[in-house]
Amino acid sequence: MTVPSNVSAFAAGLAADALPAYVYDLGALRTHAAAVRAALPAGVELYYAAKANPDTAVLEALRSSVDGYEVSSAGELAHVRQAAPDAPLAFGGPGKTPAEIAAAVAAGVHRWHVESVQELYQLAAALDGEQRVDVMLRVNVPVAEGSLESVALAMGGRPSPFGLDPAAVASALALLAGPIGQQLRLRGIHAHLGSGLSAAEHLAVTEQIVNWSAALATRHGLRFDEVNVGGGMAVDYAHPSARFDWVEFGDGLGKLLDRRPELRLRIEPGRALTAYCGYYATEVLDVKTSQGEHFAVVRGGTHHLRTPATKGHDQPFAVVPVEEWSHPWPRPGAAGRVSLTGQLCTPKDLLAQGIPVAEVRAGDRIVFAMAGAYAWNISHHDFLMHPHPGFHYL
Repeated sequence: MTVPSNVSAFAAGLAADALPAYVYDLGALRTHAAAVRAALPAGVELYYAAKANPDTAVLEALRSSVDGYEVSSAGELAHVRQAAPDAPLAFGGPGKTPAEIAAAVAAGVHRWHVESVQELYQLAAALDGEQRVDVMLRVNVPVAEGSLESVALAMGGRPSPFGLDPAAVASALALLAGPIGQQLRLRGIHAHLGSGLSAAEHLAVTEQIVNWSAALATRHGLRFDEVNVGGGMAVDYAHPSARFDWVEFGDGLGKLLDRRPELRLRIEPGRALTAYCGYYATEVLDVKTSQGEHFAVVRGGTHHLRTPATKGHDQPFAVVPVEEWSHPWPRPGAAGRVSLTGQLCTPKDLLAQGIPVAEVRAGDRIVFAMAGAYAWNISHHDFLMHPHPGFHYL
């Protein structure tokens, strides 16, 4: 793929011993986030799921476009609170420990995504008599067959450890109708069911979640202020230019809200906001041919950029030629289909497999694109104890 000239020029200018390095284009991130915000109608809140990339500079760059941040641990909570001290926070995630709940209560978190009846008890027990918090019941909402067929990562719509089973919702509502309800104010339903949805697919799932939530409220004589449909907007690593259609999505949400003006919707994208702003720049250490197949070995690898190994895809990249070659021996290189591998002692250290290139040589730079989400922060950094990458911000 084509990498922006400012990124490729920066990568080419880095010394070999300064590689690998992450390069974040914060200007491009701000522009993208502002466009997403502009595409959403009134009545839709935009929270950033910090788990996608909690880099402090990334969090700060998003602040002017997002309404708040979703965090899923006490560690994320403390980190995001420091990076964006004035920002509203929502606390979610399965398996919250008593210590995490206590820390979030002490930090003043007022919006909670509750995953089970036990969590309702735990949260109420952590509050003193004067404290009040808002809760969303996370539910594994049933959707029509085929609605989640295309998702890359299913979180619901099938047996799942995430959220309440629909059959358990009545027990949670009964509990909230009692004394606990004086401290835990039910605001609505949270349902993040999957990742990798196109705008049209996400709108279809969103409408089902909203309709299910409205029917639930009617059956129990309740009024829900909010429905949270999570994130899951598609990011296509095989076709980097095929981005999620935020204008189509915003138009569809607007029509849905026209029919339910009393409702507030919240979305919590992560990857779809930050993936495109990040790059992993490195150097080709060696090029070799094995049984007719070409391999370029680069500094670093999947212990820095785990995404392709996790998702089983080829990470998009560009070769940035470096003409200087100061060694007295011949410069190894190859053309045609080449696989890019890292320095780890495992055949799974594969960043891209059999990709056509005009030429790649030892000493050239490789800039992997779409590395702004679920990349460094989910990688097994210390395997083989290679140096950690540098971080640079444009």
